[in-house]
Amino acid sequence: MPHGSSFPEPPSPALLLPLCLLLVILFSTPSSGWRPWPNNTATRTSTDLLLGGSKKYEGSSEFVHMKYHMGPVLTADITVHILWYGTWAPRQKHIIREFISSISSPSAASPSVSGWWSTVRLYTDQTGANITHTVRLGSEKNDRFYSHGKSLTRLSVQSVLKSAVTATTKPLPISPKTGLYLLLTSPDVYVQDFCGQVCGFHYFTFPSIVGYTLPYAWVGNSHLLCPAVCAYPFAVPDYIPGLKPLKSPNGDVGVDGMISVIGHEIAELASNPLVNAWYAGQDPIAPVEVADLCEGIYGTGGGGSYTGQMLNGVDGATYNMNGIRRRFLVQWVWNPVLNYCTGPNALDQHHHQ
Repeated sequence: MPHGSSFPEPPSPALLLPLCLLLVILFSTPSSGWRPWPNNTATRTSTDLLLGGSKKYEGSSEFVHMKYHMGPVLTADITVHILWYGTWAPRQKHIIREFISSISSPSAASPSVSGWWSTVRLYTDQTGANITHTVRLGSEKNDRFYSHGKSLTRLSVQSVLKSAVTATTKPLPISPKTGLYLLLTSPDVYVQDFCGQVCGFHYFTFPSIVGYTLPYAWVGNSHLLCPAVCAYPFAVPDYIPGLKPLKSPNGDVGVDGMISVIGHEIAELASNPLVNAWYAGQDPIAPVEVADLCEGIYGTGGGGSYTGQMLNGVDGATYNMNGIRRRFLVQWVWNPVLNYCTGPNALDQHHHQ
């Protein structure tokens, strides 16, 4: 599909929706996104909510055809520029910064964030060049005063980014070829489809709005609005009896929940930055991307309602990979060589590390 100012952004994949509703949504809502824990309590039982619906294809490789559609992937070194929208504590920023800085760090203990990124790097472009090893933290900008309010649409997200790259003081640099732009919203900000359909999404900016084509992602802090949806398993739905939340590795449920979504979106931005490279399915309007296939899977055996085998620290916190100084829980991604979801804490490879 050609992309330009006259076309609406594609929607996030919505396999849970009835087909008739999906057809309406295809022409009315934008962008590809991380889909949350299913939470339609009106029509689903607790068993349905645990076992049904989410796009978890692990162990079903015969149904998955991840294909390359000839578009670019990010083979040049990636610089991640962050726009902090709303109110952020310094400690929250440190957690997110360290996750991004850990993607290329060789110094973290195994299983590591860089080991997770090695699966993302298996994706190549037309020339056979792999996604880059190097992901570095770039410039940061604060929007403490909610320049576009506390309720954003998907299009107004692009206007927020435009303000950041065209600001008269300390604008974010404009790097269409090597820059990724992360818009991170604080817990008191609502973004269109947040909690109901997505916890984050990625796309690219329209030149007609921003002036440039820049790959970007939005991820929200769900702490106030829907932690049981977007920060699971560190918060759990109260309508499922007996389900207990796990202890988060950095002591901040909202931010620890964001980390996996940020990882999801960076992996998909690298492998499908213009939504014309790596995805499964026939429809570029609703692509199933490399991280979509492994949502909710954090370890060996994951799939359905089971997260897979994770690691437990001496402090009781749950994680599955190490950063430079911190621990994180990050979902696995689809491995195009093995044709199933993999991660650095997989039991079959962890024993050899």
